[in-house]
Amino acid sequence: MTEILVDAVADGLLDTLKVIPFLFITYLLMELLEHHTQEKTLAAIRRADRLGPLFGGILGVIPQCGFSASAASFYAGRVITAGTMIAVFLSTSDEMLPLMLSANVPFGTLVRILATKAVFGIAAGFAVDFLFRRLNQRKIGSSIHDLCAHDDCSCDEDGIVKSALKHTLKIILFLAITSVLMNIVIGLVGEDALAGLFLNRPVVGELAAGLIGLIPNCAASVVITTLYLQGGMSAGAMMSGLLVGAGVGLLVLFRNSRRMKENIQITLILYVCGVLGGLLVGAMRLRF
Repeated sequence: MTEILVDAVADGLLDTLKVIPFLFITYLLMELLEHHTQEKTLAAIRRADRLGPLFGGILGVIPQCGFSASAASFYAGRVITAGTMIAVFLSTSDEMLPLMLSANVPFGTLVRILATKAVFGIAAGFAVDFLFRRLNQRKIGSSIHDLCAHDDCSCDEDGIVKSALKHTLKIILFLAITSVLMNIVIGLVGEDALAGLFLNRPVVGELAAGLIGLIPNCAASVVITTLYLQGGMSAGAMMSGLLVGAGVGLLVLFRNSRRMKENIQITLILYVCGVLGGLLVGAMRLRF
């Protein structure tokens, strides 16, 4: 038990440290948008955001929890659309890429996995923006001040750098505590128990892997990738879990947005998109 606690704290703090630069830069940009952006610039952002899912799907491939956290913060401030955030969530490779590189997985295999995730992310992102337009009703950039109200900060008095730092520190504390708790739960359950959910179970494997992927922690992708490399799950189940796995993105979304029904809807959309992607991979008998 002591070993589990030590590992949980160490891993949770490490995961949190990784996203600090991303979050600080994100909040700094949002403060700039709030205080100094002219209407022409905001109009340019709105026009470019029509292609947001394309850029989100491509950028999300970079193996960092920080991009999903940044996407969630930008969406909470209505800087990007729901589809763009979903594209980032689905395509983000998180800890999968470093693990597969360390396991000497062939380069071609890595490219196929990353490309598949990016394609699913981009397609789902555009579909979400088309089918769920209500999620983007407010003008882009119109809710940045809501984040300040949520954190009860004095942004006008503190200046953009100090305000961005305040937002970052408040959410980092929340992420650190939550990440440690998540790691403790995963440590107590054990990877062997998780593997039993996936092994040789078509459809059920994809559904269960998607649920594990929803765990808002970088550890989820570590578990899923490790089990796949050990032969503990199919390619479809692996893809389902990795598509849904958005690192700490969901935590940041729930922390920064008070629109709880909307947050839950986005979580369900993410899960459905990820599972459908995994089922499609399984049905096509794709091999990575």
